Amino acid sequence: MMARQNNPLAHEPRYELITQVLRNNILSGALPEGLVLLEGPIAALMQTSRIPVQAALRLLSAEGLVHRFDGRGYLVRSAGKDVAPLRRDISDFDLDIPQQVDVALQTRGTWKHFYDEVEEQVASCQVFGEFRIVETELAEYLGVSRTVVRDVLSRLHERGLIRKDGSSHWIAGPLTARTLREKFELRAIIEPAALRLATPFIHYSRIEEIRDRIGADPSLKPEDLEDALMEHCIAQAPNTALVGMIQNNQMLLTSVNRALTSLGLPKDEIALDQYRTLFDLIALHPIDSAAEYLRDHLHIMAAKNLARMKIVAVISEAVGFAPYLNPQ
Repeated sequence: MMARQNNPLAHEPRYELITQVLRNNILSGALPEGLVLLEGPIAALMQTSRIPVQAALRLLSAEGLVHRFDGRGYLVRSAGKDVAPLRRDISDFDLDIPQQVDVALQTRGTWKHFYDEVEEQVASCQVFGEFRIVETELAEYLGVSRTVVRDVLSRLHERGLIRKDGSSHWIAGPLTARTLREKFELRAIIEPAALRLATPFIHYSRIEEIRDRIGADPSLKPEDLEDALMEHCIAQAPNTALVGMIQNNQMLLTSVNRALTSLGLPKDEIALDQYRTLFDLIALHPIDSAAEYLRDHLHIMAAKNLARMKIVAVISEAVGFAPYLNPQ
């Protein structure tokens, strides 16, 4: 077996590896048009949690390779093409999984198999208040040892998602209006700067394709467009420290937004129009104008997110939290 240290993909995010496998097999026809892709079977095949699978499917949706439909999961189909859903287990198909990718997925540290799931749960709970994480309860929930749990919690701590209180208890949240406002203020400073740096490296053809889908594809959500902007534009900036700072700063905001959206809040049509304008500017290459528009867009999004936080007191009782998260 290939040694991990010799595998250039060993440190790639799991969602990127899964996206690569699914994309290649869709384009090759190994996954046929009409096939319904479900998170659970894909996660089982890739031996991972559902969180990186969710991220991979969102990226493929932004690329136009899969689409939402009147049913559970995503449908493999070309844009505008009407196909009947094909419901078969993905393991029935002979997927091409390159050896390097397979080894990278199988040899990640044990804690990495669970990290994405826990990160999503911990991040999304914070808008609802302060929670204590009990190591023994998390270990029981995941079915792993406390050593693995401590590795997961240490990583969450490094990324600023949890902290220790005076009694050395692990604490998540609360996400306050002040914290949210400050995170968006930081976004409005560093993301336009990264967009300017990324100008020579932007995937302009992909931006044009995604722009053309806005309004034409009813399954497209603002979150999908934010992911696309990050992947095809901002993440192309030749400054890894800056891109890493942006990704870490966005993490909590993105998880909270998806948690609220999952409760049934309506799609933000205004945000879709703003992304169409932003992608128009990027595609036409007036990057200074695009960067200024992005800054203004982030200020508007800050106000909207602050408004959304006001509904938390009304809906918090309907939210189901992972059993290891104990409200304080």
